[in-house]
Amino acid sequence: MAVIETDAENERFIAELERLDSLPAMTSEESSLAELLTVLIDRFESRYDLGSASPLDALKSPMEDRGLRQRDLIPVFGSSSVASEVLTGKREISEQHARRLAEFFSVPSGLFI
Repeated sequence: MAVIETDAENERFIAELERLDSLPAMTSEESSLAELLTVLIDRFESRYDLGSASPLDALKSPMEDRGLRQRDLIPVFGSSSVASEVLTGKREISEQHARRLAEFFSVPSGLFI
């Protein structure tokens, strides 16, 4: 068992935890495993917890974490001017851009809406 690093691993661990929770009675080993899975899942999912951050703040946070600049997001937004308008708050993040950002950063699109 290792730290969860991808959404796919997280889904697999959630499925295992649900399986354990559906057992009529757990052994002490199963109970310990369920507790460990809960900690690992919570840790992984906490990276998405930006509280009440605005969509713009939710965008700037992973950009800062990865050392990205406006020009790095041109493929996501399609042009430098749109990227600039979004990052300066002059333009809202569209649903299409939210989906592209989610794919680009490997996070849920809801963070950007």
